Amino acid sequence: MKFRIEKDSMGEVEVPLDVYWGAQTQRSHENFIIGKDIMPLEVIRALAHLKKACAEANNSFGKISLEKASLIEKCCDEITSHKLDNNFPLKVFQTGSGTQTNMNVNEVIANRGNEIASKKILHPNDDVNMSQSSNDTFPTAMHIAAVIEISEKLIPALDKLINSFEELEKKYSSIIKIGRTHLQDATPIKFSQEISAWKNMLEVNKDMILESNKGLLNLAIGGTAVGTGINAPLNFGDKVCEILTANLNYKFVSEKNKFHALTSKDYLVYSHGALKATASNLMKIANDIRWLASGPRCGLGEITIPANEPGSSIMPGKVNPTQSEAMTMVCVQVMGNDTTIGFAASQGNFQLNVFMPVIIYNFLNSVSLLTDSINSFNDNCVRGIEPNIEKMEYNLSNSLMLVTALNPKIGYDNSAKVAKYAHEFNCSLKEAAIKLELLTSEEFDELIRPSEMV
Repeated sequence: MKFRIEKDSMGEVEVPLDVYWGAQTQRSHENFIIGKDIMPLEVIRALAHLKKACAEANNSFGKISLEKASLIEKCCDEITSHKLDNNFPLKVFQTGSGTQTNMNVNEVIANRGNEIASKKILHPNDDVNMSQSSNDTFPTAMHIAAVIEISEKLIPALDKLINSFEELEKKYSSIIKIGRTHLQDATPIKFSQEISAWKNMLEVNKDMILESNKGLLNLAIGGTAVGTGINAPLNFGDKVCEILTANLNYKFVSEKNKFHALTSKDYLVYSHGALKATASNLMKIANDIRWLASGPRCGLGEITIPANEPGSSIMPGKVNPTQSEAMTMVCVQVMGNDTTIGFAASQGNFQLNVFMPVIIYNFLNSVSLLTDSINSFNDNCVRGIEPNIEKMEYNLSNSLMLVTALNPKIGYDNSAKVAKYAHEFNCSLKEAAIKLELLTSEEFDELIRPSEMV
């Protein structure tokens, strides 16, 4: 491999000839060989969006020439369009402020800009990082990345799954089945009503996510090193947010209290709480579906789901609820991520939180996993759900909990006697009621009408 010599404040460093990063990136690349997790490209692209806005703002304040600003903006566009993806090799487990990733982006922009200009015109610190500190750019990029990924990936995936449940709800509105509480038989319910709960859970989760997203629109930019805004023009943060809003179509605002913005990560904790709530509901939905599809002969078997692949290496013909299993594993991971994010956010000391890379890594991991699993669950399972009407009718007609409809006529205690007698002597509720001389055949038929119990 061929190398070139790059310099920083600590001296000279050998850097591979075919990359745009510089000395500080190379030092981090060599000093933090920890795990396999690389800083997400979503963060890199968010930093590029930010650097572009900062260059324009600096130019508007007369701090940087139009030539330099234009070069920075051009390089940022290359980063956001994935042209320079192989230039960001740094690990998640690095400096807790994200300084090394901030400098990675600064160096790539500077070196690529100098290549375009055919002269050494951009300096990574003096020009690309002008009016900024890693302490305000990295948390700003965290928020930008979170907003974009949630808005453009997770919300559309949720919408698709909600629509699929809505279609199933309409399609199966006439089917009545037995309800279940405590894993025991309960009173009747429409299949569409059961589906409506799944749909509404996700609608509520979507509202939670969108509400929590509002906090992420508050950006730390303009706080620089400790929140005072040292070395940045007055109202620099406001100008950058104005530009970001115009460029990205999200209403970003400069956080009023920069001291809070640098040291606290509560907006991300709050937002991920909505993701955890979504995971909780998806866990319940996936479990409901795999329980209802259990069998095909020795389980509940009230619905069928698509058979996408063989389910066993030893049992021929076995089909498993694999999409539900994948979904529930994702939900467990998201809940684990929430623990990491909450604990990391609690570790802000004085004017800075130094757990930021692991917070945004886990946050974006949750968004990505939820997005992909929701799409997979929708396309490969939910859309293919069909009711086993015969099994539903059988379970409904044999349920002892239909006896609940007798309460107004013969009272709770007598109704309990009917249910216990039917269960003990393996007969129908009707037979039990008549045998106990509590109701006539005609009275029983008048009271037990499942279609009127839903």
